Amino acid sequence: MSLRPSRCGRAAPAGAALALLGAVAAAPAAASASTVSTAPVRGAREAKVAFKISDPRITESSGLAASTRHPGIVYTHNDSGGVAKIFALGPQGGVRAVLTLAGAGARDWEGMALGKDDAGRPAIYVADIGDNLGGAWPHVTLYRIPEPAELRSQTIPATAFKLKYTDGPRNAETVMINPRTNRLYVASKLFSGAVYEAPARLRTGGFNVLRKVGSAPAMATDGAFAPDGSTCVIRTYFGARLYSVKPDGSPGKRLRSVSFPFQSQGESVTYTADGGSLLAGSEGRDQAVYQVPVPGRENPSASPSAKAEKKDDNAEEGHNDPTNTRAGLFLALAIAGAVGYGLLRRRR
Repeated sequence: MSLRPSRCGRAAPAGAALALLGAVAAAPAAASASTVSTAPVRGAREAKVAFKISDPRITESSGLAASTRHPGIVYTHNDSGGVAKIFALGPQGGVRAVLTLAGAGARDWEGMALGKDDAGRPAIYVADIGDNLGGAWPHVTLYRIPEPAELRSQTIPATAFKLKYTDGPRNAETVMINPRTNRLYVASKLFSGAVYEAPARLRTGGFNVLRKVGSAPAMATDGAFAPDGSTCVIRTYFGARLYSVKPDGSPGKRLRSVSFPFQSQGESVTYTADGGSLLAGSEGRDQAVYQVPVPGRENPSASPSAKAEKKDDNAEEGHNDPTNTRAGLFLALAIAGAVGYGLLRRRR
């Protein structure tokens, strides 16, 4: 998510709401230095820095996807206002290859996922689904390219799929693909988050209608399915929620919460290729990607005790770290300002 609407192809708005937006948007970034501490963090004591994204071309990493085809490779992309490129990162965070998507736009890329194409071959999906003005775009777009067998910088033609929601346009930053069914799911953002399911087979002509199938946490910024499809995760700025998966492949009941270390603008999450950990990233320059063990992986369907669930809930909401709380308040105000302006714009 970029909190600078002008970078998404929109004129920079004026007025008190956007003045507030600009002021508070800068606060989370100011709360942390450009260098990331690896010291233990309350609520995320098992986290460690997997790698650091230091390449100057990547300043707004807004999505992550760990490759199973190329062990040790994690894909990422920039947020709004960039070019249609995917960066393949090595185990130390260095760029191994740049994949340019021919024929694709990059208005407000907000997430990515790995799946299959129509022939069952490995594919990379990138979601241009951001809408900071809360309904300014009548439809959004998903792009797909084949995951190359040879990892080298190259230009690859992209296939575009237009997406629409059954209940009208909305902002979203979370895209997930179930590896068992290859079905796409999108979670909307803000305070009435919901999970939407795409048709079983996406089509390039017309629109692919997204149907609401469940709820999502407020201010969801990314999500992913486990490589074996047994669980899925949806993150927010403050933490994440782990979910079971229903027999039909859609996200099911909430299992537990996951705490992450403080990040200046945490907007990406994925499972590691072996499914044992989560990788959590942030927008900004020189940002660390944290690796956090998946809780209860040995028995993901087990229900945590009420005491443990309450403790995890506090971790998710940032109550374990005063810095997280302050950052959360800043971001909530920023988002509220953007939504307010978006509603005013739509009424006009």
